[in-house]
Amino acid sequence: MNRLTDKLEELKKRNQKALVAYLVAGDPDIDSTLEIMHMFVKSGVDIIEVGVPFTDPIAEGPIIQRAHDRAINKQISLEDVFELIKKFRSQDEETPIVLMGYLNSFIFYKDLIEKNQNNSVDSILVVDIPGELDIADYGIKNENINTISLISPTTKNDRIKLIANNSTGFIYYVTLRGVTGSSNLDVDEIKKNIREIKKYAKVPTLAGFGIKSPDDAKALSSCADGVIIGSSIVKMIEESSSTKEFDKIGSYIADIKNAIT
Repeated sequence: MNRLTDKLEELKKRNQKALVAYLVAGDPDIDSTLEIMHMFVKSGVDIIEVGVPFTDPIAEGPIIQRAHDRAINKQISLEDVFELIKKFRSQDEETPIVLMGYLNSFIFYKDLIEKNQNNSVDSILVVDIPGELDIADYGIKNENINTISLISPTTKNDRIKLIANNSTGFIYYVTLRGVTGSSNLDVDEIKKNIREIKKYAKVPTLAGFGIKSPDDAKALSSCADGVIIGSSIVKMIEESSSTKEFDKIGSYIADIKNAIT
């Protein structure tokens, strides 16, 4: 088992919910990304999701799109992301790391993923492939890396079973119709859909997209095995990019963690 599997099983045994925090590698710069990753852990994050910069991040809303653009302008590649994670691992060998990105990036740097030096990356979420498939279906093979699949409110029931059986890390339930950073969570619909997923899922189901406040996180953690926070954090990073004062992000994460504990 890898760090992600171990962490999720450990949380389940303690009857606790997972907190996943997302950021884009290289936004506003690589050194700041490393600093924020360590802050995540100190503030209560269980799993870090690292966005791999991409020129056309179609699933992302304006906030995260701008973060991708800033990182791309600094020419941050998947090679740089692996170097970032290597530095992170020199101080933290325990926190699971998920790479979230788009297929072209992973195919182009296939050798990096297959090598995965020191097993530094634990899981990959490829946004733009069907949930029934994984990176091995595209010729990228590494048995030590989990695959995370997406299920949305519009996913048909026959596909839910197939996708639930395919995911080996966790299932990422997209709480909204639309892109990241959207609003108006329908908690009743989310609870209903997560119950359906859990009929078939062999791995935990975590909820993401549109979770902005501790109240949002608390409501969704009542039915999901954890929550994923992205756009709210990326917005704070953007707002603090000139001063490099990221303390409010740590406070925000601590409040989310308290809400789901």
